[in-house]
Amino acid sequence: MLKHVQVRSSSSLLRPGGQKADTLSINSNMSFCSLHEPALSSRSSSYTSLNETQSSTGSASVPAAPPTTTVKVYTRCLRPDLEYKTMSVKYTTTCRDLVDQLLNKYRMKHRDPNLFFLTMEVATRSTGAAVRTILVLDDDSCPAQLQACYPRADSKFTVRMRRGGLVKVFDSVLMAGSKYKSLLISERTTVDQVIQLVLNCYNSNENVNHFSIYEVCHTTSFERKLHADDRPLAIQQEWSSPAEYSFVLMKRPPGTPRSGRDFPLRRSFLQWSRNRGMLRPNIETAAAEERKAKGLRSLSLSLAPCSDYDNFLYI
Repeated sequence: MLKHVQVRSSSSLLRPGGQKADTLSINSNMSFCSLHEPALSSRSSSYTSLNETQSSTGSASVPAAPPTTTVKVYTRCLRPDLEYKTMSVKYTTTCRDLVDQLLNKYRMKHRDPNLFFLTMEVATRSTGAAVRTILVLDDDSCPAQLQACYPRADSKFTVRMRRGGLVKVFDSVLMAGSKYKSLLISERTTVDQVIQLVLNCYNSNENVNHFSIYEVCHTTSFERKLHADDRPLAIQQEWSSPAEYSFVLMKRPPGTPRSGRDFPLRRSFLQWSRNRGMLRPNIETAAAEERKAKGLRSLSLSLAPCSDYDNFLYI
């Protein structure tokens, strides 16, 4: 619809009191495409279109959802009976998030997510032949963004498994009838992550901060509380005789500080260190006398274990 508008403003006319009258005359030549279409001025139509633009892009409008896409992930590592799983992910979803989603869908919350990682197989064409290259992705890589850089037929995502080891955690504090749980974890798994895996085995919603893992030596009656960032598998590999040590899950005593590196010890170990400091002069004197007398062996110090668990030493 074409509109031709001419505006004439005359201020020379006078009202009946000698006042000037402001008059506005509009001569409009309009062509209609239909007789039933309402006649709108050009100013009103422009105002309507401007309001529609502001309402569609205004701050009060609902923000648009982030774009999503589908990624095909081959999961024979998790489920040998399923070849692949098609996942709907965002462009900001990382590989670690994708592994967590797969474990939740397969109901494998007791499995350690640190054991699994993603690889991307890319096909490149050179000299007429396709060359397949396997790329190991970091945990913070985004599969959707990587897939957008290649054709779907030339990229393939696969879940693979890292090397790990079995860790036995005694968890009678959660269930009296249970003795321990054997968990397959990776070398990078921390103490807090192990506690979360144990809680997942019982479908427990308790907070990880309410529990601690202790390294217990049964022969010397010595125990040490592990820090939240310690790695149980690395500690287990340092044990000289694994049968003498174990990991025990315990409730955190009320008032125990969470921050810092704290090492609760039994009183027997504290008493051992104190007695060793007090008896050191006697031991050195006896050792000197034995060396003079050409004795057979040096003296040894043995202490009786103490059953008091309430004395803690924080370093």
